[in-house]
Amino acid sequence: MVRVTFGGEDLAEFTHVSPDQHVKLFFSRLSDRAPVIPPMPASGDVGHWYRDYLAMPEIERPWMRSYTIRSHDPLRHEVDIDFVLHGEGDTSGPASRWAASAVPGDIVGMLGPQLSHHRTPGPRDWTLLTGDETALPAIGALIEALEPGERAIAYIEVADAAEEQEFTTAGDVTLHWLHRDGANPGESGLLVDAVRAAEFPEGEVFAWVAGESSAVRALRRHLVADRGIDKSAVAFTGYWRVRLTQDDALTEADVADREEALAGA
Repeated sequence: MVRVTFGGEDLAEFTHVSPDQHVKLFFSRLSDRAPVIPPMPASGDVGHWYRDYLAMPEIERPWMRSYTIRSHDPLRHEVDIDFVLHGEGDTSGPASRWAASAVPGDIVGMLGPQLSHHRTPGPRDWTLLTGDETALPAIGALIEALEPGERAIAYIEVADAAEEQEFTTAGDVTLHWLHRDGANPGESGLLVDAVRAAEFPEGEVFAWVAGESSAVRALRRHLVADRGIDKSAVAFTGYWRVRLTQDDALTEADVADREEALAGA
């Protein structure tokens, strides 16, 4: 992973909305110019804005990707965003390619921030955090936002021990790092198996689940059907899909997940 710090006076108006907040980033398809995105209508109608974005000629329409804000420094007008890379000469996507070669002065577009999940924690005795490295920035921000006396248990799948991170928090946190050690991302089953085998503490739990979509789906099913956790206490988002990009059409399962998440908002 690589952490990129973004700055500029445009960030003076950045408003924090939640620890796991995310933004839309825009990457130019043209190497010789900065990305251009339509202005948000005065009404704030996102649907109108999105139609304007899609109406742009394809060569001029920048790639759009969602990323979590890892940290925000309001005094310096800066935000940090972590990008998952995929080795030397990464060609898997525009965001990873950009981050792998980014230098001071490079420009991206940004829209947001927005809430990452449609459910927010209510009264609970402890929090369960689960995800792969794509969810790690949000998990890190959530851990660091814990108040004294708040408890969290995290299960995080990463490539190997070198990808583990340290967090500074006032909360009581137990970290379980799961190493793929050569297995393919999204196909190892490590995260799902670890949570299924976990012995949960007593008390009411709020579960936060993100990462590869099929793993998120399996974890949510386990937490609700097997553990008896109320649906309203499970926040879930599929960040990516095996062998599919964000530009590919939604599957039936993706649509069902989105409708379920919105229904519980």
